[in-house]
Amino acid sequence: MSEQPWSDDPVPTGRIVVVTDNPIARAILGIADTVGRSALLLSDDPMAWIAENSLGAADSLVLCDHDEPDAVAMLTIALAGEAGYVAMMGSRRRAATLFADLETYVDEQNLARLHVPAGLNIGGRSPGDIALSVMAELVAVSHGRSGGPMRTA
Repeated sequence: MSEQPWSDDPVPTGRIVVVTDNPIARAILGIADTVGRSALLLSDDPMAWIAENSLGAADSLVLCDHDEPDAVAMLTIALAGEAGYVAMMGSRRRAATLFADLETYVDEQNLARLHVPAGLNIGGRSPGDIALSVMAELVAVSHGRSGGPMRTA
């Protein structure tokens, strides 16, 4: 009899903090629940929560709205701390602008931890597909992986 391809051993995971209530954010919450990860949606004054609650190395911050007014401040706080995965939705063009804005506040080493655009390139465009790509990247990063195909692992 062959061994099962999964483990029943609990894997320690941190919180997934999702900012801005929209269809992608709600899909991330659903996928997080399915894969056994704790997720929290911040829709009312997320900046206050981020400022008052430090994120540990197992925690993640995902900004689902590139127009979030406090995006630079929230990302600066998360990148200055220990958060294991810090990401924001947005186009490559928006990413370039964001990196330029953050260079004033975040050193190069910490800025390299930022995932913008968030997610793996799976080609999906629906909220569920985008959420799946973000959760896949988040899980890969939490296990020290790049998220490439299993056949090349």
